[in-house]
Amino acid sequence: MTEITMKKIATIALALGLTGSTAFAGGYTAPVVEPEPVVVQQSSSSNPGIIIPVLLLVAVAVAASNN
Repeated sequence: MTEITMKKIATIALALGLTGSTAFAGGYTAPVVEPEPVVVQQSSSSNPGIIIPVLLLVAVAVAASNN
């Protein structure tokens, strides 16, 4: 009786050992994380916020020089 039980236990242990080894067959690989693309915005050569004050300054200078 113990011989049959030992054979069953050995067979079950062998089956579990073989299935356990195939579960880890590939090993661990770290996930690959792609870096996010960096968007570079080109700034214009002229600043539109300064054009109006400069034109007003030129207009005041021209008006002052005519008097």
